[in-house]
Amino acid sequence: MKIAVLYGGTSGEREVSLSTGKGIIKALKNNGHEVIDIDFSPERLEEVLELNVDLVFIGLHGRFGEDGKIQGLLDMLGLPYVGSGSLASALAMDKAKAKQIFSMNNIQIAKSKAYPVTDETDTMKIIKDVRKKFSLPFVVKPNQEGSTLGLTIVKTDDQIEEAIQLAASSDSTILVEEYVKGREVTVPVIGRQGEEQALPVIEIIPKNDYYDFDSKYKPGGSEHIVPAPIDLSLTDRLKKEAVLAHQELGCNVYSRVDFIINENDEPIILEVNTLPGMTPTSLFPDSALEIGWSYDELIQKFVELSTSGK
Repeated sequence: MKIAVLYGGTSGEREVSLSTGKGIIKALKNNGHEVIDIDFSPERLEEVLELNVDLVFIGLHGRFGEDGKIQGLLDMLGLPYVGSGSLASALAMDKAKAKQIFSMNNIQIAKSKAYPVTDETDTMKIIKDVRKKFSLPFVVKPNQEGSTLGLTIVKTDDQIEEAIQLAASSDSTILVEEYVKGREVTVPVIGRQGEEQALPVIEIIPKNDYYDFDSKYKPGGSEHIVPAPIDLSLTDRLKKEAVLAHQELGCNVYSRVDFIINENDEPIILEVNTLPGMTPTSLFPDSALEIGWSYDELIQKFVELSTSGK
């Protein structure tokens, strides 16, 4: 097939996307496809508008990749692509909206509140409300951002204002969320809509305080244990809730669902990643390898799921 790979982009996750793109391009070529690679920028849309390909593989992360905008453009152009559509992508990227959907489906979430932030916003009002509704420690992060960019675990009162400003520098809405202490796990989901399966659960042991940008993307930044050393009933629950979250958001082909297992051994859902990292140190390929799928085979499965029956 003739496949275009969009990667790079202009978000804070550009470097990760460059690595993801390189991996996808190499795998597609190894699988015999003709590849057109595009380092995507909204300022060079003609590169996408003029595409004449069988399929687009989106290797972007963050804004203009994971938020549904590029998917909407490809839909208008009638170009098929790998992964979730515009609405599912936008919902998953909007953490506050996604949490509402999870809660409606009885998937346990951490207590949180979203606050719109503009140049006219009175930060002190937000701080006052946060102090009233949350007890230390808690998390402040942009509502729509990936790779824990702009995230602060607030442990002391004097950190609140700086944490809000940091999160607000990435987004016009910030999310304040109770801090859940526990084990970090993630569940890859793959399959046609209605036929999804969860791959082996991965436990993430970050070298830093939490699974931050360096832990995710620097070699040796975290340890991935596959399958996660947890009991069968909890494994089953994580897999079922991951598939349910994927389905209720309307995701397609693949996603990765992140959880924290709290001190009571209950899974608390964090988010659904519609375009999870596909770098050499990424989680999804690690899990696939556990059931015997090489990286190249995994990428080919995504292609087949995106084109069969169309």
